[in-house]
Amino acid sequence: MGGVYRARDAVENEEWIAAIEEASERLELGTEARSRAVDLFLTNAPESARSKRAVLAASVYVSALTTGEQRSQNAVADATGVSRLAIQNRWKDILESAGFDAPEW
Repeated sequence: MGGVYRARDAVENEEWIAAIEEASERLELGTEARSRAVDLFLTNAPESARSKRAVLAASVYVSALTTGEQRSQNAVADATGVSRLAIQNRWKDILESAGFDAPEW
């Protein structure tokens, strides 16, 4: 499952990818979850730098959820330096962008 983004996007978002790696390390996520988090982030990365950290956090949350390494929104929020609400507001859209149906709960 690879996202739709250009190689240049990865270069332009290098610092954000490093932040995903740091958060994944804190959350003790495996290789598949880390790779998926980067894919999800690059596929959904907003233009606005202000929104990038929230999308990063939601991408980490969704990657953990979809690779069987589920972490709580609070744990991901702590590891990424955003509020739980920031994750809550974005994770379903990111999940659906990856081809999954968001649960109804």
